[in-house]
Amino acid sequence: MIDNENLLEMPGDWQRALCVVAHPDDLEYGCAAAIAAWTDEGKEVTYVLATRGEAGIDTLAPDVCGPLREQEQRDSAAVVGVDTVEFLDHRDGVIEYGLGLRRDIAAAIRRHRPELVITLNHRDTWGGGPGAPWNTPDHLAVGRATLDAAADAGNRWIFPELTEEQGLAPWNGVRWVAVAASSTPTHAADATPGLDRAIRSLLCHRAYIEALTDEAPEAYVRDFLTTATSRASARFGDRPAVTFELFAR
Repeated sequence: MIDNENLLEMPGDWQRALCVVAHPDDLEYGCAAAIAAWTDEGKEVTYVLATRGEAGIDTLAPDVCGPLREQEQRDSAAVVGVDTVEFLDHRDGVIEYGLGLRRDIAAAIRRHRPELVITLNHRDTWGGGPGAPWNTPDHLAVGRATLDAAADAGNRWIFPELTEEQGLAPWNGVRWVAVAASSTPTHAADATPGLDRAIRSLLCHRAYIEALTDEAPEAYVRDFLTTATSRASARFGDRPAVTFELFAR
């Protein structure tokens, strides 16, 4: 989509969404404001994280950091109305795109049977254009695998062991995969109703934030999310926006 084209409203005719990302805080930095509004409407949203973020804080050993960040993630999810948070236990920082990751995500899709699947930017950079920040290998692997697993989940001959060993019937009901923080968004959700809860949700990742910045966590989080949701507002009726690149299936 061209940068000055208006963003379309995210589809609303769905009941279940599955969010699949690499780390604790990925959703809070990205699209928690939209999730808060959706759960207010009675929609069911489930989180699946590939890792527990155990390599994310330099001053904490992984065996200490992992349980801490898992609890921060569960607390932050609850703020925006998400009760179910699952971890796939891939290693933080060294996730590999491949059949194992696709299988694990396809299994999650079969378990939860979503119509909408949400993941994070799977492209090489954040924002596109010259000098854009480089994305991490974990985000690339999980985002790409999620796009592929949305189709894998509906094909009984791909990963037949999911049916034979786990009793997970194929699910071909994924209608869209939405990529948050894409440099080429096509759709958006109004961030206004859920923005305050998104701020509180991100604040639950306090140990990570305090290791990341010297700013006061409250000021850092409010400034980050307010700025992030305002970037595309001109393309979305001057409303704060959580943006997505939407792929229909």
